[in-house]
Amino acid sequence: QVQLVESGGGLVQPGESLRLSCAASGSILSIYSMGWYRQAPGKQRELVAAITNGDTNYADSVKGRFTISRDNAKNKVNLQMNSLKPEDTAVYYCHAYNDYPIGRHSWGQGTKVTVSS
Repeated sequence: QVQLVESGGGLVQPGESLRLSCAASGSILSIYSMGWYRQAPGKQRELVAAITNGDTNYADSVKGRFTISRDNAKNKVNLQMNSLKPEDTAVYYCHAYNDYPIGRHSWGQGTKVTVSS
C-alpha cells in the first residue's frame, strides 16, 4: 500500500507558476505509474498528467504548460505548472498505481490550486 501526501498548492495570479509535489511512502518500490488528477468545482475528476516508465501523458488543456517529473526511486512526483489560467483552479490529487503484489490504486488527500486575479 502506498501513502501519498501532496504539497505546493496555493493562490496565484493568471500567468504565474506553481509547483506541486507528492511524496510517497509504503510500497514505493512497486509503484508502476504516478500522476496528477484534478477536480474543479462542479466538474468531474480528470487526469492532468501521468508518468510511467519514463513516458509522460498530458491532458490537452495543459500540454506545453505543465511538466510532470518523477525521481528514479519512485517515491516523489512533481507537477510544474506554468502559465496558469483561471480554469486550472481545482483540487489536485496525487495518484499512484502499484503492480506488485497486485494492482492497486492510491490517492492523496488533495491540494487546492486557485488561479485568480
